[in-house]
Amino acid sequence: MSDSSAITAADVALVLDGIRRSVTRLGATLEGLSDLLAREPSALPGWSRGHVVTHLARSADAYRWLLSLARTGTEPGPRADAATLDRALREGAARGAAELVADLRESLDRLLDEAAVMPAEGWTRLVTALAGWHHPAWFTLYRCRRELETHHVDLDLGYLPADWPADYVTWALEETLSALTARHFPVARVVAEDLGRSWTLSATGLTVTGAAHALLAWLAGRDTDHGLRSDHGLGSDHRLRSDHRLRSDVSLPTPPRWPLPPAPGWT
Repeated sequence: MSDSSAITAADVALVLDGIRRSVTRLGATLEGLSDLLAREPSALPGWSRGHVVTHLARSADAYRWLLSLARTGTEPGPRADAATLDRALREGAARGAAELVADLRESLDRLLDEAAVMPAEGWTRLVTALAGWHHPAWFTLYRCRRELETHHVDLDLGYLPADWPADYVTWALEETLSALTARHFPVARVVAEDLGRSWTLSATGLTVTGAAHALLAWLAGRDTDHGLRSDHGLGSDHRLRSDHRLRSDVSLPTPPRWPLPPAPGWT
């Protein structure tokens, strides 16, 4: 969705249901979090699992702040800047597992409560991400679900890209490829075999083929053993006629830091 008016009550209900399901799966994973596990490294360099849980909680607070602004037209108190969020992350990461999980649960509950009272007209109001780009308030919900699903994997507690829900993968892959096309990412075509879908990014470059969740994991920088295949530089008009043309030993380009601002973007 790139049009700020392209939202319906059914769309909102659907993505909120997806968030609730993401929260439930994450909660099930965190039920087994001990103080020792919380202090151990996550899959993110330099971050413990406590860092990841704290980041998720503060991100939920930030999304709730944006939704409240869209609902009321007034800033709900000072907005946490990057330095404040970094300090909160460092100070919060060392807490015990019970406190970490309770904090996250409360932050997510408050976010969902805020979403529940948003009037229809509020969802199309533009808000500004901390990085400076604009989006309608409804896109905050998609950002939240992406945050939950991605960092659930980052906890390194058994939840894998293959566990991502199909509807989330379809949306996130579409959104990511649109953003990469606008940034001239050196890939001609991406083929999600399990979805029966393909995307053309440019006239030249690799065609990359694989399962949708593996493609998204690669583009999100979350999987180095992705099992993807490439035709090694055939053009975007190339028709893949048989698997023997595809190679799994070709180095794929490194995507830019993810997630990217949406394209074409809102102003």
